Amino acid sequence: MEVRFLGTGTSQGIPIIGSDHPVCQSDDPKDKRLRVSVIVTWNHKNILIDCGPDFRQQMLAANVRHLDAILYTHEHNDHTAGLDDIRPFFFRQGDIPIYARESVLKALRKRFDYIFTTENKYPGAPGVQENLISNEPFSFHGLTITPVEFMHNRLPVFGYRMEDFAYLTDIKSISPSETEKLQDLKVLVVSALRIEPHHSHFNLEEALEFIELVQPQKAYLTHISHLLGFHEEVEKQLPENVHLSYDNLKITI
Repeated sequence: MEVRFLGTGTSQGIPIIGSDHPVCQSDDPKDKRLRVSVIVTWNHKNILIDCGPDFRQQMLAANVRHLDAILYTHEHNDHTAGLDDIRPFFFRQGDIPIYARESVLKALRKRFDYIFTTENKYPGAPGVQENLISNEPFSFHGLTITPVEFMHNRLPVFGYRMEDFAYLTDIKSISPSETEKLQDLKVLVVSALRIEPHHSHFNLEEALEFIELVQPQKAYLTHISHLLGFHEEVEKQLPENVHLSYDNLKITI
């Protein structure tokens, strides 16, 4: 299994438009972050987690030639706004399978009604194959995918476990029963927005406490804002098995 970080930034990305913050002015490419997403390659299948507004740019940078499924964590713009840009994959492959809970599918149907309509559909619009999921494991071409539910303030979000890898973004709180699903991980990816506390995201301290609780072999932090600091400086302060992710980082599990 290979995981490629397509984007590791928060909802505005880094740099923020017009910002004079030092991190936004950084020349280090690791401080330049697109909106958060990963692509998991397993058994020659490409599984995208979230399809945000930078999707087209991310696909070009990663030279992705086929897309086998999109898993959605939740309905916020920075995780869903790129759906129209699946068109090149659709034209080559046909309807693209998407997996999401009902609230996310409802939001997508409303925003991208021309994709989901079955009447007088515009010939240039892409198509999707809807797969409704709940908080139960499901199979994708023989791979067991286990949703992990947590809260993003008051919004329920799904993270996903695939074999020894788990991806949790936009997390603020999680129940003990859901945390149990994360035992014996080789790699945990979890969001860490900034140093100061936030009402709907783990800050760095909370993310590190959660990693200590789960005890993965390695952990990578994502959904990072400029307020976390410079990549190089923060990386030096982290525990030995914890790293900051960055755009286009590839790891093998």
